[in-house]
Amino acid sequence: QVQLVESGGGFVQAGGSLRLSCAVSGRTSSNYAMGWFRQAPGKEREFVASISRTDNTPIYADSVKGRFTIARDNAKNTIYLQMNNLRPEDTAVYYCGARNGYYGGRTHELYHFWGQGTQVTVSS
Repeated sequence: QVQLVESGGGFVQAGGSLRLSCAVSGRTSSNYAMGWFRQAPGKEREFVASISRTDNTPIYADSVKGRFTIARDNAKNTIYLQMNNLRPEDTAVYYCGARNGYYGGRTHELYHFWGQGTQVTVSS
């Protein structure tokens, strides 16, 4: 069984930056494609970014492209989401997901394991 623990969320003003981390335990992160999703109150969970299992190919939602960067450090069993130029509409709980496959996906149903989430709040 895989456990995922997110950290790094917080409160930031618009234009600021945060770096989220997702620590993987139970199995090495290199066994999984990984993704970040977010969910705002009253909304469905939406795709943010994913990174493939072997060649680290990233995919981004259009809303974050050019502002967010996903990365993985398999030696540390950790996945990161660097978020720059944050906007109030980025406010949400951010979740890390792991998928048994080579490539991540944009649909949360594709992912097999989830963390508990970390809150990101961006003020205007």
